[in-house]
Amino acid sequence: MSPQTNAGRNNVLPIFFLLGCLSMPGWVSAAPATASIDTIAGRQIESLTIRNPDANVSVVFENGLRATVAGWDKVIESLAPEASIFAYNRPGYGNSQETGTARDGGTIVEELRQTLKQKGLAPPYILVGHSLGGLYMQLFAKRYPQEVSGLVLVDPLLPGVVKKSDEFPFWARGAKRLFFSSTVNKEIDAIHQTSEQVLSLAPIDDKPIVMLINKPKDATAVGVDFGAFNKDQKTREFVSRLYPKAKRIIVDSDHQVQRQNPAEVVDAIRSIIAKPAPGE
Repeated sequence: MSPQTNAGRNNVLPIFFLLGCLSMPGWVSAAPATASIDTIAGRQIESLTIRNPDANVSVVFENGLRATVAGWDKVIESLAPEASIFAYNRPGYGNSQETGTARDGGTIVEELRQTLKQKGLAPPYILVGHSLGGLYMQLFAKRYPQEVSGLVLVDPLLPGVVKKSDEFPFWARGAKRLFFSSTVNKEIDAIHQTSEQVLSLAPIDDKPIVMLINKPKDATAVGVDFGAFNKDQKTREFVSRLYPKAKRIIVDSDHQVQRQNPAEVVDAIRSIIAKPAPGE
């Protein structure tokens, strides 16, 4: 479920990062066999690149927290015949080498652009981000709007929803340090900073944006808060005003929409591929 949905539901919040990841071992699975490992900026990066000479855009995927490129396998399989595709594991995930650089969104966006350049994938890009990866893609689009044709945000994290990590309950901070890798801890600790980076930049309301928001119909679905979220009325109202022109699609799914409902993600991406470029 996205923060946008959270604005209207006070009693249920999703397990979309942090401690809830412990109950989802399938998140951290191996990358597809066709992935390659390249040395970029002195470190090894694992990625999957599909070049389609007939495509006029490249679809770029960004994973959520603790997730790997394998989570997009069904989506990529469907899109491969009709689009150029790039999916990768951030440093410290899968077979991508850990890095000592900061793990805020600004650093991650610059590393991604450097990787795309080295792989020979020129803009324009359709950016597809899941959960925390959705926050990174929002920043990419705001920093480099001239390089972006549109965004598909899959149950995304929106800026301002997550507290500073030092404001988490003490038990959540302890569990985070105990159970998660150094890379994951750094990314969580930088979420507030990344949110500030996103909010400091101009709106991107001229871009086509599709937001897929999970809302499971199963009556037994129970959300967990972990004390990491801002749930005050001011935050709810602020979040509800973000991306006013975005198309919002409610999906009967858990947070892993790309796994449970890959067709919805594929359709959202295709809807942006089909849009004519400005001036056409």
